[in-house]
Amino acid sequence: MIRTDKKNYYLDIAETVLERGTCLRRNFGAIIVQNDEIVSSGYTGAPRGRSNCMDTGICVRETLGVPRGERYELCRSVHAEANAIISASRRDMIGSTLYLVGKDAKTGEYVENASPCSMCKRLIINAGITRVVARATKTASTSIDVSEWIEKDESLNGTFGY
Repeated sequence: MIRTDKKNYYLDIAETVLERGTCLRRNFGAIIVQNDEIVSSGYTGAPRGRSNCMDTGICVRETLGVPRGERYELCRSVHAEANAIISASRRDMIGSTLYLVGKDAKTGEYVENASPCSMCKRLIINAGITRVVARATKTASTSIDVSEWIEKDESLNGTFGY
């Protein structure tokens, strides 16, 4: 038996978390890890008590043809990263790593160039998370130093999408 490395171990857990997602477009799973311990997890879904998109069968952003990475205020869902942050204490997140996996809801394929949206980036920065690892394939991933988002502030030039 070949032992899975830690990065893929945590990404595999995040991938399992995404299976709870209820989005009709893309589902994400996120876990926050600090000192080799899972602090919290989150997946894409409507706020507690509200109907999920998979229950209503309606995705407003899909209906309006909104491109990926834009107009998230129209979305019913709370993003996986936001749900993971909401479920954790800030003191447990300072210096932590967020592992993120996304899959297309229709095809089951990994989301190409998976990355937090601009709103989630702001939450990640304020939570004190220092690194984000996003799965690209079953064994490949990208690692992002959150300080880059602070230095290269996309909100100053109106960059949309990913």
